[in-house]
Amino acid sequence: MGTFQVFDPTTEAEEQALTYVPRPDSLRNVRIGLVENTKFNSDQLLRRIGTILEQEYGAKSSIMRSKHNSSVPAHQEILAEFGTDCDVVVAGVGD
Repeated sequence: MGTFQVFDPTTEAEEQALTYVPRPDSLRNVRIGLVENTKFNSDQLLRRIGTILEQEYGAKSSIMRSKHNSSVPAHQEILAEFGTDCDVVVAGVGD
């Protein structure tokens, strides 16, 4: 028989410091950004969330943008737009 080599697919977790921005005291007059991951129903779920945040919590507006696909982060154009046009962002998944 030949020689076998076993590979260990696990990796060490890299620690990264996370910094969270302060949450607003209220959603009244807040501009909401919605990022959907292109999976089935994620757009419908986020539209509903946007409507609820506007109607029940007084959010000023909501805009939705789609990632290129579900396995990548939001692309720079979305981040740039939301950085200037949104106060809060909600990312959602479907399936």
